[in-house]
Amino acid sequence: MIVAGLGFSSNATADSLRAVFHAAATSHAINAIATVADKEGSPALARFAQDLALPLHFIAPADLAGQRTLTCSNRSRAKYGTGSVAEASALAAAGPNARLLSPRYISDDRQATCAIAIGGQT
Repeated sequence: MIVAGLGFSSNATADSLRAVFHAAATSHAINAIATVADKEGSPALARFAQDLALPLHFIAPADLAGQRTLTCSNRSRAKYGTGSVAEASALAAAGPNARLLSPRYISDDRQATCAIAIGGQT
């Protein structure tokens, strides 16, 4: 399974999410999207997810903590115990032995991030 993980501020728009998703997902067949559970109910996320018609997984904050990421945001580290919400969400949703296909992408308006992970072989 290939998962696009998202991290975003409360100021992010559906257009911010769409733009960063398309930048990160180029050449990948995405099967699902994931983000931290406290983003559930975000109108921008709801619009974006509806347009994509992909399953949306909400990851418990505790499941983000300790995920090994390629990048590090001090804000993500302080709040969630991981360097990147996008990267950690993608890894958690992709399952055991998942790996990132690249570091997170950051939207031009700096309101959203997206990273792609692929599930590991068991």
